[in-house]
Amino acid sequence: MRRQDVLLVDGYNMIGAWPELDRLKEEGLEEARDRLLTMLADYQGFTGMQVIVIFDAHRVPGHGATYKQYKLTVIYTREKETADEVVERLVGELKQRGREIYVATSDMAEQHMAFGKGALRLSARELLIELGQSRKELEQTLKSGETASAKRNPLDDVLSLDVRTRLERLRRGDKS
Repeated sequence: MRRQDVLLVDGYNMIGAWPELDRLKEEGLEEARDRLLTMLADYQGFTGMQVIVIFDAHRVPGHGATYKQYKLTVIYTREKETADEVVERLVGELKQRGREIYVATSDMAEQHMAFGKGALRLSARELLIELGQSRKELEQTLKSGETASAKRNPLDDVLSLDVRTRLERLRRGDKS
């Protein structure tokens, strides 16, 4: 995936498909959403791609909302609008700008629609594997100090991996 690429994520589909988030959902949907956004913010920071997370609110009265969290774009659909409809619209808009668009969902109908519009598809399982691999690469980079900034940073040798990881997350906009 390239820097200018965009990943559109069906938020509730991931929550239902990823075991950790599905368990968190039992405690409260807000906890599951926050954990998903944290995981995707880490991924966005590591890959450099733009991540847009869509949450289906079509049964909830209101006008919908779009906001930034952890430098991610988070969209709640409008009343009587599904996440699938928003994904379809965004694929059409973003594809015209000459970017590769990835749609993460395990909903087969949504996958076929995205593929038909020229987007690439990722199942929930594939995205979870991708997130895990990028996390391992980040940890390896932090442990080995391979980045150019780490070579110039005299504090790198005295900071623990945990502190370096927290600083890296802050650098990427994650305030937790």
